[in-house]
Amino acid sequence: MTGPRYPDLIARLPETVPFVGPEVQERAMGQRFRARLGANESVFGPSPFAIDAMQDEAAQIWKYADPSSYELKRALAARMKCKPENIVLGEGIDGLLGNCVRLLVQEGDAVVTSEGAYPTFNYHVNGFGGTLHKVPFRDDAEDIDALFARAAEVDAKLVYLSNPDNPMGSWHPGSRIESALEALPDGCILALDEAYIEFAPEGTAPRIDPQDPRVIRFRTFSKGYGMAGARVGYAVGEQRFIKAFDKVRNHFAMSRVSQVGVLAALEDAVWLREVVRLTAEARDRIGAIAQDNGLRPLPSATNFVAVDCGRDGDYARAVLDALIARGVFVRMPGVAPLDRCIRVTAGKPEDLDVLAEVLPEALHAARDKIGG
Repeated sequence: MTGPRYPDLIARLPETVPFVGPEVQERAMGQRFRARLGANESVFGPSPFAIDAMQDEAAQIWKYADPSSYELKRALAARMKCKPENIVLGEGIDGLLGNCVRLLVQEGDAVVTSEGAYPTFNYHVNGFGGTLHKVPFRDDAEDIDALFARAAEVDAKLVYLSNPDNPMGSWHPGSRIESALEALPDGCILALDEAYIEFAPEGTAPRIDPQDPRVIRFRTFSKGYGMAGARVGYAVGEQRFIKAFDKVRNHFAMSRVSQVGVLAALEDAVWLREVVRLTAEARDRIGAIAQDNGLRPLPSATNFVAVDCGRDGDYARAVLDALIARGVFVRMPGVAPLDRCIRVTAGKPEDLDVLAEVLPEALHAARDKIGG
């Protein structure tokens, strides 16, 4: 009796996933988190109109969703000042990144990203046999010049840049990206991840012609719109490239409930502004809590704050472990020197009250464990 015969590439891949969900950690601990501040979800939730629309649509769940996402594409095209043919929908940015890599990368192809940047992108590249080339962050931000220079050195097919970035929350002005595109080598595509763009200062989004064949930009309803569980993201790019996604995408990846929900959310600008305001208040509160405990919050254009614990990665991991043990779910960057920080998602006042309560205990526990 034999089992599956995996291709060599698949057999070589580690049996790991980019993230361990908070639910997995809760089951391991045998208790629920008191404050869920690690996954960069919007605790403020979606527009009430989106909730109403999804509830109304629930009775139609027996139908498949429109695989062309016709109405949603039209609404997004108006927002992005492009044609519907410039837009593809998918199961969050994660799913769209996977399809983008599948379209462009075969075994051995060079791909460039930053050391410590979004690990799900790396997961997809590894899964299709691409060769990752990484450049370090510079001053806690992605180094655009270094990324594009490395892409030229290795003849990369694809280079990944997040703006604002995860996990540090830093950002570049859109004009900086616009001017840097002149250095992007021929035959290389910039995958511009703008998951947190709704929280960023005016001018952070670059002005790029949707028909520019060098760039595909990714956005989501998981962050500012508070609909991470709906799994809806979209990409904007040159029409022929966007059309190529039809060769590989899951045409029924989204539910019709998700489609009508995000369409209603897109039309509720008042709620989005309120979420951005509440998020800014929460970032300020996180910063104040950090400073009250002798830590340094980094500037952020996202819905989270990277908090510099002032020592090395071992100490920051001890702080993170102590917070988790006390019921506060947070995450942290995975590589030095970024891993001197923990990353705290914007929460409601009651969530941040818990953080303020347990952070001093967690720091004391970390010092006892590591010393100093």
